[in-house]
Amino acid sequence: MRLQTALQLAIRSLRLNLLRTSLTVLGIIIGVAAIVVVFAAGEGIKSLVVGEVAAYGTDIIETEAKTPTKKNTTPSAQVTTLKTSDMEAIDRLENVKYSYGAIFGQQKVSWQSQNKRVFLFGVSATYTDIDKKSQPIEGRFFTAEEDRGQAMVAVLGYKLRQELFNNQPAVGQWIKIGNGKFQVIGVLEERGGAVSMIDFDNTVYLPLKTLQKRILGVDHVLYLMHQLNDVSRADDTAEEIKLLMRERHNITDPDKDDFLVTTMEELLKTLNTVTNTITWLLLAIVVISLIVGGVGIMNIMYVTVSERTPEIGLRKALGATYRDIVSQFLVESILITIWGSLIGIIFGLIMAWILSLAANYVGLVWHFTIPWSGVITAIIFSLACGLLFGIRPAQKAAQLDPVEALRAE
Repeated sequence: MRLQTALQLAIRSLRLNLLRTSLTVLGIIIGVAAIVVVFAAGEGIKSLVVGEVAAYGTDIIETEAKTPTKKNTTPSAQVTTLKTSDMEAIDRLENVKYSYGAIFGQQKVSWQSQNKRVFLFGVSATYTDIDKKSQPIEGRFFTAEEDRGQAMVAVLGYKLRQELFNNQPAVGQWIKIGNGKFQVIGVLEERGGAVSMIDFDNTVYLPLKTLQKRILGVDHVLYLMHQLNDVSRADDTAEEIKLLMRERHNITDPDKDDFLVTTMEELLKTLNTVTNTITWLLLAIVVISLIVGGVGIMNIMYVTVSERTPEIGLRKALGATYRDIVSQFLVESILITIWGSLIGIIFGLIMAWILSLAANYVGLVWHFTIPWSGVITAIIFSLACGLLFGIRPAQKAAQLDPVEALRAE
């Protein structure tokens, strides 16, 4: 049988059972659309997370407190061995341009009738020199002298400034943080793209020592960021920092390090690996729905063979070969998956586009791109389902005895 004849017969059969065909195609549409959305979301998350990290530049090294791993450690336990004195020692290394330390807190912030509980971000005065996405658009950032003197000054994130002061001037006003009064000296530009639990546009920035001593009553930091003079020596500088930290913390066994030193290149590689792994794990789950759609094709083809037994017997009696019958039913199965794939790809791209719009609406920098790898994967999987789940019913139809098939009429 020619392919054209097989196509004509397949299309006629599918049109005669339009409702059943549509329900079968729906299963494929859902599976294919899900694959496209998963790949698009994976690319969006990767661009978002990697973009946030890349904003610092590759000339950055991070030193952070390592979380305890002992079995008897409580979930709320913190490593408190990372100090500002460690930052000052690292700053003296030849390839380190400057560093900043950071720690977080939470307090109620109020101004007149406005009250809100927000994150407090204590950082060194060099913070805006390293983080290029955090620059003042009103007033200024605090100085090293204000940090050392534990000055009662504050810089507001963009959203928080709008919520507290609306159209009124913010710089020069006094706000209450906990039980203390702080003067607003600046407002940072809108950052957007928050990928962590903290919305930096809704945060109060305080001098590091002010937050440590006046509010939290601690002397440790959570992490340090270091900008380098020569990025080509990043790996060597990271090793120097490790050796210096072990010396300062009296650590002789590297396995007992209470800190973690990471270059931006290492961090980007790790993030890429994590996002790719998550994407493929989600894909594995989504493929199950596509397999369910394939089982639906197989079931519907078995029903079709049963209903068309007399027709199959007549065709075989008139000379149709085993190959002719297999081709006819296999073409029907493949047509279902092709229609489902095309509609599913279009639907999936629309959903991915809507997802990117929603992400941008809430302030995330999420770029929509057509996930060609997802489209190709969806097509391959759907066609494979059409072949695998359509071949057995097609063979059953071709193996029918023409005499018995005609009697079934």
